Amino acid sequence: MTVGKFSDLAGKVILVTGASSGIGRGVAISLAEQGVRVLLTGRNELALRELGKELSDDSVCYPADLTCSAQLAELVEVLPAVDGVFHSAGMISPFPAGFLNEVKLGQVMSINFESPALLTSALLRQKKIRRSSSLVFMSSVASGFSYKGSASYSASKAALEAYSRSVAIEHASMGIRANCILAAMVRTPIFEQSLKFHGQDLMRQHQKKYPLGVGDVSDISELALFLLSSASRWMTGASLVMDGGLSAGR
Repeated sequence: MTVGKFSDLAGKVILVTGASSGIGRGVAISLAEQGVRVLLTGRNELALRELGKELSDDSVCYPADLTCSAQLAELVEVLPAVDGVFHSAGMISPFPAGFLNEVKLGQVMSINFESPALLTSALLRQKKIRRSSSLVFMSSVASGFSYKGSASYSASKAALEAYSRSVAIEHASMGIRANCILAAMVRTPIFEQSLKFHGQDLMRQHQKKYPLGVGDVSDISELALFLLSSASRWMTGASLVMDGGLSAGR
């Protein structure tokens, strides 16, 4: 177990959504290394169980589709009280604004905004978020810098940030903090999907816009640990950009 600058995390109980892959998986591993009892949830039950075996015996898996209201309610019911939540579940589905319909928009908004918002609200309502807890939401620089095909994705992330700020204001008296990480391109399975969708040439051109290059999951994990720990005790309602300098040149 590696316990250092975020040693106060040891012994805490933290829920990670979207833990079966990508950033969620990476953050879950980093939390476990700090001695956290990690509660894992995600739609891919097999991947979730495999991750649970890699982590400490204290980790617990809760397979669930958070876009399903019944499964979300069941998850909230069985979860113990937590000291923090890292909301990582999400999707990217590029689609022209002129062709958006209720189904296409609903798919993206449901997992990127409604699921984390409704889960958080339910946990607060059931008093399952302890005092002095930290809530971290994975957002994107796309919330402020749209691109072709990003209408639904950008809107969902912008909504999530607005929701996070409201939670921060309403629950500050309990010491509960809420912050967002606005990431750009990170090497995850979604990166590979983008590579297939846009092609290597276009992706290579896009990567040239990053002064510090494309990010790794470990970069996000470090910031997540900071926000979930007491090291960030005076931060709430913030949206922290982590994009390798991409937005600095815009």
